[in-house]
Amino acid sequence: MELDEEGTHNRVKRIERELIEPSISEHDGKLVKTTGDGFIAIFDSPVEAVRCSIVIQQNLVGRNAALAKDSWIEYRIGVNLGDVIVEADDVYGDGVNIASRLEGIAEPGQVFISGGIYEQIKHKLVCGYESLGDRHVKNITDPVRVYRVLPDPAALQQNRKRRERILALLLILALLIIAGGTLWQMLGQPRKSANQASAPVSSPVEVPKAPAPAARQPAPPSPLSPSVAPTQQQAAPRPEPSPAPKQAAPLPPSASPATPTSQPTTQPAASIREPEMISLRGGSFAMGSNEDVSEKPVRQVTVKPFAMAKFPVSVQEWNACAKAKACGFTASGKDDAPVTNVSWSDAKQYAAWLAETTRKPYRLPSEAEWEYAARGGTQTRYWWGDQFQPGMVNCRNCSDIPAVDQPAKVGSLKPNPFGLFDMGGGVDQWVEDCWHKTYQGAPADGSAWVENECPSHVIRSGSWRKDSNYARTSNRGSYDTNVRYPTHGFRVALSP
Repeated sequence: MELDEEGTHNRVKRIERELIEPSISEHDGKLVKTTGDGFIAIFDSPVEAVRCSIVIQQNLVGRNAALAKDSWIEYRIGVNLGDVIVEADDVYGDGVNIASRLEGIAEPGQVFISGGIYEQIKHKLVCGYESLGDRHVKNITDPVRVYRVLPDPAALQQNRKRRERILALLLILALLIIAGGTLWQMLGQPRKSANQASAPVSSPVEVPKAPAPAARQPAPPSPLSPSVAPTQQQAAPRPEPSPAPKQAAPLPPSASPATPTSQPTTQPAASIREPEMISLRGGSFAMGSNEDVSEKPVRQVTVKPFAMAKFPVSVQEWNACAKAKACGFTASGKDDAPVTNVSWSDAKQYAAWLAETTRKPYRLPSEAEWEYAARGGTQTRYWWGDQFQPGMVNCRNCSDIPAVDQPAKVGSLKPNPFGLFDMGGGVDQWVEDCWHKTYQGAPADGSAWVENECPSHVIRSGSWRKDSNYARTSNRGSYDTNVRYPTHGFRVALSP
């Protein structure tokens, strides 16, 4: 901060405007107040509070990647579940105090949660949790059970493998000590003559065994008040992970962030159920609209011939990839429902596996290809016209399909003029493009607008949880590349 106080302050305020405030709003939270270099927010849902924290931290990693370390801005985040007193511009209570203490003991770039939060989210987010035990924190009488959130399941797996390697090494050492002791007894004792009387032999010394990791039990749960404080400093050394991190079981209706690590596995093409594809001859169309700044400027785009999947990728199709150990998790839900809780990296992983196993150029569609396909040859707000019609898409209050934790099965409603189903509503759908705030400078040839290491990607279609405005053919949004969200799915495209 001392190196460039004014510049750092301006960057902190920019992060608040561009990242913090929109993230809190998107996760149904409320920004109560800012505190100079930090802020306090409250959420109705523990799951949304932690998910918002992960989004903020992973977005900052991407922002800092282009900067020198002494210019990084990193946040420490503490999340707690407890009673609070809310006033117009402030919030009080032990719930806030504990969240503030958790933030204080967290390392820059980390999210610390209390035992109460852990109990509420442990089976609802696809991420890992490392127990840090009970901590005594300032002005809080009882110790607080603390967990560190591991948004990347690979980190949890690395911790486990490291622990297994340590235990294996200890076991090998113990065996070598035993073997060495036995060999010494065989070689070191004097030989006895045939007529010598036998003598008693002392029993061997017991060799200590490798210690087993101790399991820790989470504390019982205790409304929610996460506290966040950004910190600018040199990269700090990370603490060594504890020997027994814990991981929440994945549950697609609510997810967290995670970077997939497994690689596509080749299988015979005959064993793979390929998506049903619709061939599109391509052409020119006016992309975008004047309804939102992100959809401007409207411009003419020419798309080359390609094929688009008739439906979003289903749970059954996704689980074939998971069974081949090429996708990062097994999805739950009905086989004919679209898969949800998928990050952009997950979608890319599936497309790569499908391309390798079938030896066909499957991929994610570009944003231009997606909108061209969604419009179905029309230039109206929706593919059927400018006025919304109930029963055409699976969105909130848009049809007689009841609102549930999973979208309607693929193909439940009418297709668009190109024969494509669920191009609007159902699940939000990832495309190949990096996120840009407007179309200024976007390619006009239908190709994806990509860069190296972009922290967020474009998502289209709207979902069953969003209203009809999100189902417009030109509507666009973004989300963090490696973060899973319960309404996010995708469909694949195929190059000729």
